[in-house]
Amino acid sequence: MKTNLNYAVFGLGRYGKAVAKELVEDGAEVLAIDINEEVVNEASAVIPFCKCADITDPEVIKQLGISNMDVVVISMAGDLESSVMATMLCKEAGVNTVIVKCANEMNCKIMTKVGADQVVIPESESGIRLAKNLLSSGFVDIIELSKDVSMVELSVRPEWEGKNLIELSLRKKYGINVVALIEGKEVCTNINPEQALSASMKLIVIGNTAKLSKLK
Repeated sequence: MKTNLNYAVFGLGRYGKAVAKELVEDGAEVLAIDINEEVVNEASAVIPFCKCADITDPEVIKQLGISNMDVVVISMAGDLESSVMATMLCKEAGVNTVIVKCANEMNCKIMTKVGADQVVIPESESGIRLAKNLLSSGFVDIIELSKDVSMVELSVRPEWEGKNLIELSLRKKYGINVVALIEGKEVCTNINPEQALSASMKLIVIGNTAKLSKLK
Protein backbone atom coordinates (compact mmCIF):
# COMPACT_ATOMS: atom_id res chain seq x y z
CA MET A 1 0.00 0.00 0.00
CA LYS A 2 1.24 3.47 -0.88
CA THR A 3 1.79 5.49 2.27
CA ASN A 4 3.85 8.51 1.06
CA LEU A 5 0.93 10.37 -0.46
CA ASN A 6 0.99 13.68 -2.29
CA TYR A 7 -1.54 16.28 -1.12
CA ALA A 8 -2.92 19.50 -2.55
CA VAL A 9 -5.07 22.02 -0.70
CA PHE A 10 -7.20 24.48 -2.67
CA GLY A 11 -8.20 27.56 -0.68
CA LEU A 12 -6.10 28.88 2.19
CA GLY A 13 -8.68 30.32 4.53
CA ARG A 14 -8.57 29.30 8.20
CA TYR A 15 -9.71 25.72 7.48
CA GLY A 16 -7.59 25.07 4.42
CA LYS A 17 -4.50 26.58 6.02
CA ALA A 18 -5.02 24.41 9.13
CA VAL A 19 -5.22 21.27 6.98
CA ALA A 20 -2.11 22.15 4.95
CA LYS A 21 -0.08 23.25 7.99
CA GLU A 22 -0.88 20.07 9.94
CA LEU A 23 0.03 17.88 6.98
CA VAL A 24 3.33 19.72 6.50
CA GLU A 25 4.22 19.49 10.20
CA ASP A 26 3.74 15.73 10.01
CA GLY A 27 6.17 15.46 7.09
CA ALA A 28 3.74 15.22 4.18
CA GLU A 29 4.35 16.85 0.80
CA VAL A 30 1.70 19.50 0.27
CA LEU A 31 0.95 21.88 -2.59
CA ALA A 32 -1.19 24.75 -1.26
CA ILE A 33 -3.08 26.99 -3.69
CA ASP A 34 -5.17 30.14 -3.38
CA ILE A 35 -6.25 32.78 -5.89
CA ASN A 36 -5.40 35.60 -3.47
CA GLU A 37 -1.71 36.48 -3.70
CA GLU A 38 -1.67 38.16 -0.30
CA VAL A 39 -3.09 35.02 1.33
CA VAL A 40 -0.51 32.88 -0.47
CA ASN A 41 2.39 35.07 0.66
CA GLU A 42 1.21 34.87 4.27
CA ALA A 43 0.74 31.09 4.17
CA SER A 44 4.17 30.52 2.60
CA ALA A 45 5.72 31.22 6.01
CA VAL A 46 4.43 27.87 7.30
CA ILE A 47 3.68 25.98 4.08
CA PRO A 48 6.74 25.63 1.79
CA PHE A 49 4.97 25.03 -1.51
CA CYS A 50 2.33 27.72 -2.07
CA LYS A 51 1.04 28.91 -5.41
CA CYS A 52 -1.27 31.74 -6.46
CA ALA A 53 -3.51 30.27 -9.15
CA ASP A 54 -7.06 29.88 -10.42
CA ILE A 55 -7.88 26.23 -9.88
CA THR A 56 -11.09 26.49 -11.94
CA ASP A 57 -8.95 26.80 -15.09
CA PRO A 58 -8.31 23.38 -16.74
CA GLU A 59 -4.95 24.56 -18.09
CA VAL A 60 -3.81 25.62 -14.60
CA ILE A 61 -4.78 22.21 -13.19
CA LYS A 62 -2.65 20.61 -15.89
CA GLN A 63 0.33 22.94 -15.35
CA LEU A 64 0.29 22.38 -11.58
CA GLY A 65 0.47 18.61 -12.06
CA ILE A 66 -2.68 17.95 -10.05
CA SER A 67 -2.99 14.59 -11.83
CA ASN A 68 -0.01 13.46 -9.70
CA MET A 69 -1.81 14.19 -6.45
CA ASP A 70 -3.28 11.38 -4.37
CA VAL A 71 -5.53 13.61 -2.25
CA VAL A 72 -6.93 17.07 -2.96
CA VAL A 73 -8.72 19.05 -0.25
CA ILE A 74 -10.97 21.78 -1.68
CA SER A 75 -11.59 24.39 1.00
CA MET A 76 -13.71 27.06 -0.66
CA ALA A 77 -17.09 26.57 0.99
CA GLY A 78 -18.12 30.16 0.27
CA ASP A 79 -17.77 29.68 -3.48
CA LEU A 80 -19.93 26.77 -4.58
CA GLU A 81 -19.34 27.32 -8.31
CA SER A 82 -15.55 27.22 -7.93
CA SER A 83 -15.78 24.17 -5.66
CA VAL A 84 -17.88 22.34 -8.25
CA MET A 85 -15.50 23.20 -11.10
CA ALA A 86 -12.39 22.32 -9.10
CA THR A 87 -13.88 18.99 -8.02
CA MET A 88 -14.81 18.02 -11.57
CA LEU A 89 -11.39 19.02 -12.92
CA CYS A 90 -9.58 17.04 -10.21
CA LYS A 91 -11.60 13.90 -10.87
CA GLU A 92 -11.07 14.31 -14.63
CA ALA A 93 -7.33 14.60 -13.92
CA GLY A 94 -7.44 11.25 -12.14
CA VAL A 95 -7.10 12.36 -8.52
CA ASN A 96 -8.05 9.36 -6.39
CA THR A 97 -9.51 11.22 -3.39
CA VAL A 98 -11.15 14.65 -3.50
CA ILE A 99 -12.37 16.05 -0.17
CA VAL A 100 -14.55 19.14 -0.26
CA LYS A 101 -15.41 21.59 2.52
CA CYS A 102 -19.09 22.59 2.29
CA ALA A 103 -21.18 25.36 3.80
CA ASN A 104 -24.25 23.23 4.44
CA GLU A 105 -25.89 19.84 3.89
CA MET A 106 -27.39 20.85 0.54
CA ASN A 107 -23.98 21.79 -0.79
CA CYS A 108 -22.68 18.46 0.46
CA LYS A 109 -25.25 16.68 -1.70
CA ILE A 110 -24.30 18.77 -4.72
CA MET A 111 -20.56 18.14 -4.27
CA THR A 112 -21.13 14.42 -3.87
CA LYS A 113 -23.10 14.33 -7.12
CA VAL A 114 -20.32 16.05 -9.07
CA GLY A 115 -17.68 13.61 -7.85
CA ALA A 116 -16.44 14.51 -4.36
CA ASP A 117 -15.24 11.40 -2.51
CA GLN A 118 -15.76 13.00 0.91
CA VAL A 119 -17.50 16.15 2.12
CA VAL A 120 -17.02 17.96 5.41
CA ILE A 121 -18.81 20.79 7.17
CA PRO A 122 -16.35 22.92 9.19
CA GLU A 123 -18.64 23.21 12.21
CA SER A 124 -18.50 19.43 12.66
CA GLU A 125 -14.91 18.71 11.62
CA SER A 126 -11.83 20.82 12.19
CA GLY A 127 -9.08 21.16 9.62
CA ILE A 128 -6.56 19.71 12.03
CA ARG A 129 -8.75 16.66 12.63
CA LEU A 130 -9.11 16.09 8.88
CA ALA A 131 -5.35 16.31 8.39
CA LYS A 132 -4.73 13.81 11.18
CA ASN A 133 -7.26 11.43 9.64
CA LEU A 134 -5.46 11.65 6.31
CA LEU A 135 -2.09 10.98 7.93
CA SER A 136 -3.27 8.13 10.16
CA SER A 137 -2.92 5.20 7.78
CA GLY A 138 -4.37 2.67 10.23
CA PHE A 139 -6.94 4.93 11.84
CA VAL A 140 -10.45 5.14 10.48
CA ASP A 141 -11.26 8.16 12.64
CA ILE A 142 -9.63 10.16 15.39
CA ILE A 143 -11.07 12.37 18.11
CA GLU A 144 -8.88 14.49 20.37
CA LEU A 145 -10.16 14.18 23.94
CA SER A 146 -7.48 16.54 25.21
CA LYS A 147 -4.12 17.88 24.12
CA ASP A 148 -2.39 14.55 24.84
CA VAL A 149 -5.17 11.95 24.73
CA SER A 150 -7.11 10.73 21.69
CA MET A 151 -9.73 8.14 20.87
CA VAL A 152 -9.38 6.33 17.56
CA GLU A 153 -11.16 3.69 15.55
CA LEU A 154 -8.41 1.24 14.67
CA SER A 155 -8.53 -1.52 12.09
CA VAL A 156 -7.32 -4.96 13.19
CA ARG A 157 -3.77 -5.37 11.96
CA PRO A 158 -2.87 -8.58 10.07
CA GLU A 159 -0.57 -9.76 12.86
CA TRP A 160 -3.42 -9.42 15.37
CA GLU A 161 -5.84 -11.67 13.49
CA GLY A 162 -6.73 -14.86 15.35
CA LYS A 163 -5.37 -13.53 18.65
CA ASN A 164 -7.34 -12.16 21.59
CA LEU A 165 -6.76 -9.02 23.66
CA ILE A 166 -5.10 -10.97 26.48
CA GLU A 167 -2.53 -12.39 24.07
CA LEU A 168 -1.95 -9.03 22.37
CA SER A 169 -1.53 -7.10 25.65
CA LEU A 170 -2.07 -3.79 23.85
CA ARG A 171 -2.10 -1.78 27.06
CA LYS A 172 1.31 -3.05 28.06
CA LYS A 173 2.86 -2.79 24.58
CA TYR A 174 1.34 0.47 23.36
CA GLY A 175 -0.25 2.08 26.42
CA ILE A 176 -3.72 1.99 24.87
CA ASN A 177 -7.05 0.86 26.29
CA VAL A 178 -9.66 -0.91 24.13
CA VAL A 179 -13.08 0.47 25.06
CA ALA A 180 -15.26 -1.04 22.32
CA LEU A 181 -15.25 -3.62 19.55
CA ILE A 182 -17.06 -3.09 16.26
CA GLU A 183 -18.13 -5.90 13.95
CA GLY A 184 -20.49 -5.03 11.14
CA LYS A 185 -23.15 -2.74 12.61
CA GLU A 186 -22.71 -4.13 16.12
CA VAL A 187 -20.79 -2.12 18.71
CA CYS A 188 -19.81 -4.07 21.82
CA THR A 189 -18.56 -2.28 24.93
CA ASN A 190 -18.75 -5.38 27.13
CA ILE A 191 -15.73 -6.98 25.52
CA ASN A 192 -14.74 -10.60 26.01
CA PRO A 193 -10.92 -10.40 26.25
CA GLU A 194 -10.66 -14.02 25.12
CA GLN A 195 -12.50 -13.43 21.84
CA ALA A 196 -10.28 -13.88 18.81
CA LEU A 197 -10.00 -10.84 16.55
CA SER A 198 -10.72 -10.95 12.83
CA ALA A 199 -9.92 -8.65 9.90
CA SER A 200 -13.55 -7.52 9.72
CA MET A 201 -13.43 -6.05 13.23
CA LYS A 202 -12.45 -2.57 14.37
CA LEU A 203 -11.30 -1.46 17.80
CA ILE A 204 -12.19 1.77 19.58
CA VAL A 205 -9.16 2.63 21.69
CA ILE A 206 -8.09 5.48 23.95
CA GLY A 207 -4.50 6.39 24.60
CA ASN A 208 -1.71 8.93 24.57
CA THR A 209 -1.69 10.63 21.15
CA ALA A 210 2.06 10.25 20.73
CA LYS A 211 1.92 6.52 21.54
CA LEU A 212 -1.02 6.04 19.18
CA SER A 213 1.02 7.54 16.37
CA LYS A 214 3.45 4.62 16.71
CA LEU A 215 0.66 2.34 15.50
CA LYS A 216 0.59 4.04 12.08
